[in-house]
Amino acid sequence: METVSTSKAYGGIQGVYRHASTATGTDMMFAVYVPPHAEGARLPVLWFLSGLTCTHANVMDKGEYRRACAELGVILVAPDTSPRGDDVPDDEAYDFGKGAGFYVDATQAPWAANFRMRSYVEDELPALIAAQFPMADMGRQGITGHSMGGHGALTIALRNPDRFRSVSAFAPIVAPLQCTWGEKALGGYLGPDRMAWRSYDACALIADGARVAEILVDQGDADGFLVEQLRPELLAEACEAAGIELTLRMQPGYDHSYNFISTFMGDHVAWHAERLV
Repeated sequence: METVSTSKAYGGIQGVYRHASTATGTDMMFAVYVPPHAEGARLPVLWFLSGLTCTHANVMDKGEYRRACAELGVILVAPDTSPRGDDVPDDEAYDFGKGAGFYVDATQAPWAANFRMRSYVEDELPALIAAQFPMADMGRQGITGHSMGGHGALTIALRNPDRFRSVSAFAPIVAPLQCTWGEKALGGYLGPDRMAWRSYDACALIADGARVAEILVDQGDADGFLVEQLRPELLAEACEAAGIELTLRMQPGYDHSYNFISTFMGDHVAWHAERLV
C-alpha cells in the first residue's frame, strides 16, 4: 500500500492510499479517515460507497463526515467506484464503465477482466484495511452509500448480514431490475439472464430471503431521479413484506447532490455508531 497523502482534521488523520488490486487488475485508490484515539484502541469501521461518476474524493471533499467521525470514534473508508486506467474498457455514457462499476463482478466481455467491484469491496479491500490499519475493528463494520453506492451498500449488507452490523443509504437505487440505470448496467456487466441480476438488487434479495435487522434511508423529495430511477417505495414494500424495520425519511426540498448528503451525514454516522458499540 502506498500513501498518496495525509492531513490532520479534527484531531485525526485523513489519508488517501493506492495499491495494486488483484480483483480489478489495476491500481486502486481509496480514502480512510482515522479519528483521534487512545493508543491501542480499536475503532468501528464505516464504509461509504459513492455514486455514478464519483471517485473516493467526492465524499472526502464534500461529505462533511470528519467532525462526526472524530466525535464518535468511527473510521470511515471510501473506495473508488470502478477500476481506472488506460487499459480498462470504458463507455462514453456516464452511467456505464469507468465511474459506474455498480459494485458487481462482471461476467461479460470486455468488462469481466477488470470490473470486479463486488470482490474488491467485499473481500480484497477489507483484508487490506485489516492488515494496514491495526486500530480498525473489523468485527464492528457498518456500510452506507449514495445513489449507485446506496445500491451497493444495501446489496452488500444483505448478502453479508453477519459482517455488517448496520446499513444505511442516501437516495439509493433500490431496484435495479426496475429502472433504466440498473437495466443498462446489469445487462451490460452480467448479460441478459435477469436471474443473474437478482443478487445485485436490494428488493429482489429481500424477496429471495435476505435479511438485515433494520435500514435507514434518507431521500430528498426534490431529487430529479426519484420517480424513474430510485423508487424508494419499492424498498418500503419489500421491507414491510419481510418484516425488516425501514426508516425512510423523505426530506423536503432536498435534491441528489452532496449538499443533501452533507446535511444528513452526521445523522448517519451517529446512527451507525450506536449500532457499532
